[in-house]
Amino acid sequence: MVQYLETGAGRRLAYHRHDGQGPGVVFLGGLRSDMTGTKAVYLEDWARVQGRAFLRFDYSGHGQSSGDFTDGCIGDWAEDAAAAITALTEGPQVLVGSSMGGWISLLIAKRMQERLAGLVTIAAAPDFTEDGMWAEWSDAQRQACMAEGRVALASDYGEPMIITRRMIEDGRDQLVLRAPLRLDMPVRMLQGTADADVPVAVAMRLLDHLEGGDIRLELVKGADHRFSDPGCLATITRAVAEVLANA
Repeated sequence: MVQYLETGAGRRLAYHRHDGQGPGVVFLGGLRSDMTGTKAVYLEDWARVQGRAFLRFDYSGHGQSSGDFTDGCIGDWAEDAAAAITALTEGPQVLVGSSMGGWISLLIAKRMQERLAGLVTIAAAPDFTEDGMWAEWSDAQRQACMAEGRVALASDYGEPMIITRRMIEDGRDQLVLRAPLRLDMPVRMLQGTADADVPVAVAMRLLDHLEGGDIRLELVKGADHRFSDPGCLATITRAVAEVLANA
């Protein structure tokens, strides 16, 4: 059954949670995804079998949470994640961040590393508003975003995606690849070689950037950005189990 958390910022976050042994596992979804996605539900089912505490939730403007997508930004969604982890979990957690959720997990690691037992990222997309969108847009798209406050981008996942000026400007305050980032915890990064949204070069850049004693990148040949076929799902739970064993 869906439950709701009222955050200090006045946002109402929908979530599913079950109790179990720690460290718990928290799933952080991607941009415009929600907690009913294949990876989130599969991971929850796995955690139940393991007797492991688990949390999945919708950022504001996503899924069943309050707000409109176009009102949000990376900073808001990182705030949502921090609020959910603080209010709905106990003790150390392993964050599993997919795409934008990978960026969010790194922001959480910067701000509250004492609450984390480890990270698993899936096609992590750190700094994508600046390095993936703004850097690749045409002059016309940049001008439209700044002058009109928004730009519509074609999407392979449904309706065009509206990217706002606020998302771009806030993204510049959330960048994680510009300053050293040390993670004193086990980190497993998963990346498909056929990912058309987040190139392997992004994963390699993140691997090179992170500092820590137990950080590994695994490339899955032929896997796309969804990373949701049976083999990829098994790879995710194997990575989570490895992080838990080394936490």
